Amino acid sequence: MTSTVVYKGDLRCECVHSQSSETAITDAPVDNNGKGASFSPTDHVATALASCMLTVMGIKAREMDIEMEDSVAAVTKVMASDPRRISEIKVTLNMNGNADQRARLILERVAQTCPVRNSLHPEIKLDINFNWS
Repeated sequence: MTSTVVYKGDLRCECVHSQSSETAITDAPVDNNGKGASFSPTDHVATALASCMLTVMGIKAREMDIEMEDSVAAVTKVMASDPRRISEIKVTLNMNGNADQRARLILERVAQTCPVRNSLHPEIKLDINFNWS
């Protein structure tokens, strides 16, 4: 089992990771009857994309002896209605590290094929940008 999710009432859920017992709270967004007091479930989806991209890049960077600590992804999720869904995810990855041009290309390709990206519906527009320092 990956996790358990408990509805706590008032449009909030507590998500518990089975292996570590770490918790995350979700709340409905303000534009959908919620308080916006925490990540919404769709915020988690968009954020998971950036987290997955950085994680697989980190795995590959380790193999290539490249440092990329303190790299940051800025994520913007765009919602559509009828039906309500994620229509676009924008991710700007501000990359730190000692990667040369060849290594950057390899790392970017790895990021573009991360498991979360490969799991997203093809109708979701993805706007992915890499900025290397």
